[in-house]
Amino acid sequence: MIALRAIAPADNEAVATVIRTVLLEHDVPKVGTAYADASLDCMYETYTLPRSSYFVVEQNGRVVGGAGIAPLAHENETYCELQKMYFLPEARGLGAGSAMMQKCLTYAQQQGYTHCYLETLPNMLEAQKLYRKVGFTYLDAPMGCTGHTSCSVWMLKQLD
Repeated sequence: MIALRAIAPADNEAVATVIRTVLLEHDVPKVGTAYADASLDCMYETYTLPRSSYFVVEQNGRVVGGAGIAPLAHENETYCELQKMYFLPEARGLGAGSAMMQKCLTYAQQQGYTHCYLETLPNMLEAQKLYRKVGFTYLDAPMGCTGHTSCSVWMLKQLD
């Protein structure tokens, strides 16, 4: 059984493990990606900031994925960023990605954001397929200041 919920302090280690595991699975660079983010080991604390939230996917009581919304650094205050959306293989293909996307985008709208930005890697094709399905379109250049210099796919969605 899969459940979505807000991150709790006890989830920090599990969430960091999920993210690092998925990044290694996709052979992404450790520098210039979420792998090197200082916030990775303290996700609960990071997402207690205003207009920010991180949600986890639990399967049989175990954290198997997550995603968050936060303001897009150095951008208009009405722009947010979908951050650190990663799922272990056992959580894929079960509808968790679509459910998480809906949860995050609904939260973003509730916080008054008008646009949602994201960055990903070219080889994360299944993720891009999901993003396109919910209305994200490709951009020619990055926005804001995320620090993810190795991410070369940028997408944006206008929130309804």
